Amino acid sequence: MEENGKKLLTQSGYDKLQSELENLKVNARREIADKIKEARAQGDLSENAEYDAAKDEQRDIEARIGEIEQILKNCIVVQETVEEGRISIGSRVLLLDIEEEEEMELDLVGSSEANSLKGRISNESPVGKALMGKEVGDVVQVETQAGVIQYKVLKVEHSTN
Repeated sequence: MEENGKKLLTQSGYDKLQSELENLKVNARREIADKIKEARAQGDLSENAEYDAAKDEQRDIEARIGEIEQILKNCIVVQETVEEGRISIGSRVLLLDIEEEEEMELDLVGSSEANSLKGRISNESPVGKALMGKEVGDVVQVETQAGVIQYKVLKVEHSTN
């Protein structure tokens, strides 16, 4: 969910972006400047693949810096433990897929931090929306393209990721 057009971030997500931004501005910029300097020293830039690759990398770094600065400028850092035992952004949740009888652990995060491959789902996703405010023992139904899936909340704790 967005609040007043601003993306929601957990404190850990905010800290990770700040760290990445600092690394890009200090280390990555210096490294790419060195690569460009070395490539220029090789002579003719019109047929210099190293120079072209370094300039492409420099564009990527600057684009990522701009992206992170925009996220940080337009975000709200949410309190991760609003109500003990209730699912909110920053919660780690253990769910049981009732039909498949399979357990899964998810971290509920803001959309800028979501990464389904790492079990980090957005509060804006169908599952995230359904889980918000729920507590242990609650059963939620999630509408998906494959039909309705039911999950039982087995455990809720504060995420440290």
